[in-house]
Amino acid sequence: MANHDIWHWQESGTAWKGVGIYHVTLTVPSREPLLGKLVIPNNDPKQAHLERTELGDALVDKLLSHPSFYPEIKILQFCLMPDHLHAIIHVTRPMDTGIRSVVRSLWQGAKKLGRAYTLSFAPESNSGSINQDNKSYPFPIFTEQPFIRTLTHRGQLQTMYDYIRMNPQRLATKRLMPGFFRVQENIEIAGRTYRGIGNAALLQAARYTPVHVRRTMIDEATHGDNKRLRDYMNGCVLAARQGAVMVSPFISDKEKEVMIVLLAEEHPIIYIADNGFRDYYKPSDGLFDAVAAGRVLILSPWEYDSSKRQVTRPECVAMNQMAEEICTLSFAPESDSGSKNKTNE
Repeated sequence: MANHDIWHWQESGTAWKGVGIYHVTLTVPSREPLLGKLVIPNNDPKQAHLERTELGDALVDKLLSHPSFYPEIKILQFCLMPDHLHAIIHVTRPMDTGIRSVVRSLWQGAKKLGRAYTLSFAPESNSGSINQDNKSYPFPIFTEQPFIRTLTHRGQLQTMYDYIRMNPQRLATKRLMPGFFRVQENIEIAGRTYRGIGNAALLQAARYTPVHVRRTMIDEATHGDNKRLRDYMNGCVLAARQGAVMVSPFISDKEKEVMIVLLAEEHPIIYIADNGFRDYYKPSDGLFDAVAAGRVLILSPWEYDSSKRQVTRPECVAMNQMAEEICTLSFAPESDSGSKNKTNE
């Protein structure tokens, strides 16, 4: 049996047979736009929409037919993109085989559609039979197992609704402004090497201020004295209003509250990420528009780890140290020779 026919789950040890809501993504691994064409009227990302190909139409029909075969499920939302399909599937009552059988059926149906599409482009030999030895014969389309993720926390469903709904607009934004969304390599700061997405010109700012809410501030607020915490958080916003670029991994809930205000008031920030950038990375909802507008630089010293679930304590300490390093250094512009970004040391 081929490797791609062996089913592997994203999270081990889970039965996947009970009631639940799942985000499923089926991708064309080659990333060719076989499912549709993105149209951007008037170069306005908000008007972006997809014109489906015949294969894209067939794939959507296949998805929407599944509740007829699996009455336990509902398709809550879906979005077809040029090279992938997103769907939110609700299992409304326990199933004997679970969501596994539903997604496997979708995948098998997609592979069948892909084979038919491939055969329609296959050259014929003189005998009229399909010439499968021809080098230009297209490879199978849906060889990559669907990605599946359970939505288990409060607010995740609405977040996923918004994420799927905004997919065409995000892709349009990336195409119209590719520079800020392209991964930049070898950004050197204080002996560390980062990869980055966003506006690297923020590394030429005159003033930086870290955002680091200390545990002692949280403890004091928990015991009824929130003055130091309140003053610190307010001070971060005031510093941004006075022109400082705010730098932080924005780990704690209170730091995230500060970041929400900074983004809402359209202040520049440098965000230290705890994971690297996967292929076709897109910033989260809160950061995406700010990256497109050139107000954010996301930095990470790590390679992307697909198995990463949460940030560790040592990583938190390291990222806060990175933010401090950025805030205490002055930055020299790139040389005319096109050398990589590097700090004055």
